[in-house]
Amino acid sequence: MFKNITTELESYSEPERVEKLKKYLQVFPGGYGEGDEFIGVRNPNLRTVSKKYYKPITLNDLSKLLSSNIHEYRLTGVFILVLKFEKEKSESIRKELVDFYVDHLEFMNNWDLIDSSAHKILGVYLLDKDTKMLYDFAYSDNLWLQRVSIISTFHFIRNLQFKDTFEISKILLHHEHDLIHKAVGWMIREVGNRDFDKAFEFVKYHYADMPRTMLRYAIEKYPEKTRQDFLKGRI
Repeated sequence: MFKNITTELESYSEPERVEKLKKYLQVFPGGYGEGDEFIGVRNPNLRTVSKKYYKPITLNDLSKLLSSNIHEYRLTGVFILVLKFEKEKSESIRKELVDFYVDHLEFMNNWDLIDSSAHKILGVYLLDKDTKMLYDFAYSDNLWLQRVSIISTFHFIRNLQFKDTFEISKILLHHEHDLIHKAVGWMIREVGNRDFDKAFEFVKYHYADMPRTMLRYAIEKYPEKTRQDFLKGRI
């Protein structure tokens, strides 16, 4: 099955896209994606392959995809795992898939892999459960686990549960990397899309300590005067 999937993915390869993808995902010396490899397959084609194989694929072959050094193989594996989790009715098997996902987080080493899966797997599963795992990730020194921690709360936000988003945002407030600044700001903005007052109060209390990018993401949809007041420190 692994060979069938990779052969089909290779058939969609557009080598001329490789350099563009490397630039987009910072695959260069010192970039956060340094060392990754690409074959130049577009996401719609990855999803086409994922839909074709998510039912018959074994976890062993899925593990091979997720641990591959080729980015599109890993992203296809992510799409497949999300589909398997979403379609599964058995709670015990869903738990196995969550454990499988957590066991493979070491290979979720770019933002697109995390943003395509964390809230759809961990967020869904942990909605009515203990969320200690997310706090452990937030307090870790691993950039990608920290992004998993905040992006997973997107599903909580969609269900009007904001506490974990706010608490994890506070943990990550002084993070040095802009990938965390963007993720936290994005999630605060999503809270505001559902409850403006709660998001506003959070931003009002913390904005002086927020990195500029985080603040800009959080207040992106505010009325222009209010946005400028935050940016110029007049709140």
